[in-house]
Amino acid sequence: MVLNFRFAIASDLHIALPDTIWDHPKRFHLVEVSIAALEQVFEHLERLDIDFLLLPGDLTQHGERDNHAWLSDRLKNLPYPAYVVPGNHDVPLAVGEGSLIGLSEFPEYYPHCGYQDRSYLYYTCELRSGVRLIGLNSNGFDEQGNQIGYVDEKQLDWLRDVLAKSTDELVLVMIHHNIIEHLPGQSTNPLGRRYMLSNAPQLLEVLERGGVQLVFTGHLHVQDIAKWRGVYDITTGSLVSYPHPYRILNFSRDDQGQQRLEIESHRIVSVPGFPDLPSISREWMGDRSFPFMMRLLMGPPLGLSQLEAEELAPSLRYFWADIAGGDARFDFPEFPPLVRQYFEGFGASEAIDNRTILRLSQM
Repeated sequence: MVLNFRFAIASDLHIALPDTIWDHPKRFHLVEVSIAALEQVFEHLERLDIDFLLLPGDLTQHGERDNHAWLSDRLKNLPYPAYVVPGNHDVPLAVGEGSLIGLSEFPEYYPHCGYQDRSYLYYTCELRSGVRLIGLNSNGFDEQGNQIGYVDEKQLDWLRDVLAKSTDELVLVMIHHNIIEHLPGQSTNPLGRRYMLSNAPQLLEVLERGGVQLVFTGHLHVQDIAKWRGVYDITTGSLVSYPHPYRILNFSRDDQGQQRLEIESHRIVSVPGFPDLPSISREWMGDRSFPFMMRLLMGPPLGLSQLEAEELAPSLRYFWADIAGGDARFDFPEFPPLVRQYFEGFGASEAIDNRTILRLSQM
């Protein structure tokens, strides 16, 4: 069956109404631009006649009721449907308290964005004939009340059942946490593993058996496309972090069953008060990079001394910004050989993170 449709992705919006913005010297998120940046995305998408919009979590600054309410109302008035899943910032508490919502309250704000049954934190819906979306919840809490990225067994059983009934459909899956490594050692490094689903291998096995090829994630604030066997994890950077990207995607299937997904990326370059947003946010990130780079240098697998790390960290001022932009290549000839090899290993082997065509298995 011939199939063509166009959709968009904007991730990690971190919406913050002016009276909810809180400041911290180490804050990486430039939430001051959240609403203006999102409105620019909406303005662009309205000119493109897209079929739907995906928002893979961290919709709000930190789960504020006012921010969820504002975004919910805004999404309700779009000329195309939008679908959401919760990110860790959206549900910071197991039980709501004061101005912050709890985990179970999330669907109440977004019944028009996939959650027709508000008693569940996950859902499935038909986007059009032959195309199904599955929205998963990757947020949970351990016995100590600490937030974890995890898909529980009940949700996995539900997913298996949905996939078993969807064998003749193209299935798109959206989840906040990454399910495939986008950085070297992401699943084991203390700095990277919190961005990954803790039981990612289990979920990947379910998806592969169910014939799912396309998974859309956020959380990491980088532009990256990773693949495990036949499954792609397409993660999209944050609208409030350098380089302020969003994606527009075109899916097509010809009469021979050949399928492809064309991906292009766009960036917000200015908003009121920030005339050169990429330059400002790149410096913002660079100004806050030193403690993070020190932890990366001194932690596993490098394990450098504090003195050694302090000598190298200034050269890594824009390292994370370059990763966030996607398709980065690195060369640190002044670094010791093992350290140079480690950091250059973060470079892209091919330029597919921002613009590419994925050729998928035939139906």
